[in-house]
Amino acid sequence: MSVDLATVKRVARLARIAVTEDEANRMVGELNGIIDFVEQLSEVDVTGVEPMTSVMPMEMRLRADVVTDGNKADDIVANAPATDRNFFMVPKVVE
Repeated sequence: MSVDLATVKRVARLARIAVTEDEANRMVGELNGIIDFVEQLSEVDVTGVEPMTSVMPMEMRLRADVVTDGNKADDIVANAPATDRNFFMVPKVVE
């Protein structure tokens, strides 16, 4: 796969990035270099290599999944200018 000038300009337009003609020409080479490197990575044999989330083996610290706080709805809406059954009431903004 390779990137051409039209692709660079299209991606820049979609990303709402203003690029000059010189910048776009330079990006063609840079993006093709990046794509070539990624294609080289796909050639590496990773048979038997387990996926990892970190370079250092570690276990995730877990917490108990228990409710430690609750029944605070009245406290949460106490300072609201308008509420209805513990829900905030706001002016309609969409018609």
